[in-house]
Amino acid sequence: MNLLNFIEQFPDEESCKLKYKDVRDKVGVICSVCGSREHYWKKDKWQYECKKCGKRTTLKSGTVMHKSQLPFRYWFIAIHLLTSTKKSFSALELQRQLGHGYYEPIWEMLHKLREVMGKRDGEYELSGVIELDDGFFSTTKPDEEKDNPLKRGRGSQKMSKVLVMVESAPMEGKTTKKGKPRKVGHLKMLVIEDLKAKTITDLVSVNVSPTTIIDSDHSTSYVHLKDVVKEHKPLVIPKDKVGEMLPWVHLAISNAKRLLLDIHHDVKPQYLQGYLNEFCYKYNRRFFGEKLFDRLLIACVSYKNEF
Repeated sequence: MNLLNFIEQFPDEESCKLKYKDVRDKVGVICSVCGSREHYWKKDKWQYECKKCGKRTTLKSGTVMHKSQLPFRYWFIAIHLLTSTKKSFSALELQRQLGHGYYEPIWEMLHKLREVMGKRDGEYELSGVIELDDGFFSTTKPDEEKDNPLKRGRGSQKMSKVLVMVESAPMEGKTTKKGKPRKVGHLKMLVIEDLKAKTITDLVSVNVSPTTIIDSDHSTSYVHLKDVVKEHKPLVIPKDKVGEMLPWVHLAISNAKRLLLDIHHDVKPQYLQGYLNEFCYKYNRRFFGEKLFDRLLIACVSYKNEF
């Protein structure tokens, strides 16, 4: 929805709370004590009461807003901004727009939403034909490396390694509207500690269907992929042919890097996954349009905050 529609639909705190309750009623409330799904609604307390054991659950408890002191409308505004913009929104800019006095709660709120995005995407596995590659993203130097001299190249402490996988079905004799020889599907980006073959293989086995065909370059990091998927086709790719043979995985890496450079600055390595979660979540739902707000709201109700 656009900004005017959002203001009309959620003009105050009460309207946001009612919407959140409506979504939570549809998703269902699970008692943290006995596991029952049957609850009364205590309107005077704005709490659920378990029919079986009497345990009370607040509207925020067990969701992304668990223990949050921020108003519901702050969360709704943040969800709207993240889902209505193609790129992203920085915590500092959101703090300015809200007129909030402290940066940290707003920053945490956005990262909690990004964590939920990652959890939702984590439930789906990629299938069909997949392009796979690794990317190196610029991040700040880890605290434990601050006293060590800076290394160069891919081994630099200011480079974080990311495994990138994207569904990419070849189009025989055809091209997409953008002139690509392959049709793109869903995308996953996972921050990894190293490029060892076991690390890559273990992640692929969890996130990819066993019936998948994987296209990648001839890196030794991928030598065991054939053991966990239907077929692995390693390619010897000249530098000038990367865009033709693995078009979507490199475009995704390039676009994600540009997003971080344009919107977020001095990203710490431990928070990189959150920003990639947001990029992938929005990319995988690029055709949802106005439904994206409600879909993220459902995800917010479905997962407890663990950030």
